[in-house]
Amino acid sequence: MIKSKNIKKKSFIIAADHAGYKLKEEIKKFLLKKGRNVLDIGTKNTESVDYPDYAHLMSKKIGNDGKKLGILICGSGIGMNMAANRHKNIRAALCYNIKTSKLSRMHNNANVISIGARLTKKNIVFKCIDVFEKTKFSGGRHLRRVKKI
Repeated sequence: MIKSKNIKKKSFIIAADHAGYKLKEEIKKFLLKKGRNVLDIGTKNTESVDYPDYAHLMSKKIGNDGKKLGILICGSGIGMNMAANRHKNIRAALCYNIKTSKLSRMHNNANVISIGARLTKKNIVFKCIDVFEKTKFSGGRHLRRVKKI
């Protein structure tokens, strides 16, 4: 685990398949530069791997304490998102712009952001992650709906 000095911020668990590896490395640098705690669980290169393996591993490590956020990266973001959402207490959202990142937290209390490395520009990804981390769940009628998931 790579730790930063700032322990008040949420920790991130990050995982990618081969298609998302390079972007994962950029995201990791971005988060560390901002003083965030980051646990990188792989993959470690661009050799072909099966994305569900990494989505399942990350999902198991998130837990249910609300202190950790997950970031999943694959080619489209779709496969990782689908695999993660099979786990109890995971609410993964495929985010491709600032609005989807904000709404996924406000209305759905998402704790995992899925990103398509082949479909989303790096500068947009960084903005999405910032918004994802900073946005709080609205609760209210949205809590009732999230409980139905």
